[in-house]
Amino acid sequence: MEKRLFHHHVQLAVRNYEIDWQGIVHNAVYLHYFEVGRIAYLDQIGSKLDINTVNHESKVVLARNEIDYRKPARFGDILTVYSRISLIKNSSFVFEGFIEKESTSDIIAENVAVHVWLDPRTNSPTTVPDAFRNRVRQLEGKDCVIQQPTMIV
Repeated sequence: MEKRLFHHHVQLAVRNYEIDWQGIVHNAVYLHYFEVGRIAYLDQIGSKLDINTVNHESKVVLARNEIDYRKPARFGDILTVYSRISLIKNSSFVFEGFIEKESTSDIIAENVAVHVWLDPRTNSPTTVPDAFRNRVRQLEGKDCVIQQPTMIV
């Protein structure tokens, strides 16, 4: 992943309870780290996330979540989670991310997560709203492929 394409990042420190019996961050914890990055990204672009909006105005579900583990992280490491939306299709969008160890700039893990926008009443895929597309476009510019929506039947 090209670092120059990422316009958002957040830092976190590895905590003692995130370590497994090998003394490294447990593989499942990276899912949480990437989610922290995605939520911070959405906050940065002004997409309100709370119990009212998620259940009534919009519903977005995770359809695919891939992680490539590159190097281990350990207790006390400061990690930077980079996040971006690289593609918006009709009813789905793709988050990409990577985690970098601050002290060495080593890539710890990479992530691709596909989300699908659902109608909260029917739970059926629906078009990603124009307002969301525009907020992403403001941050990502030409670094995000945003397809024109089509009618979902």
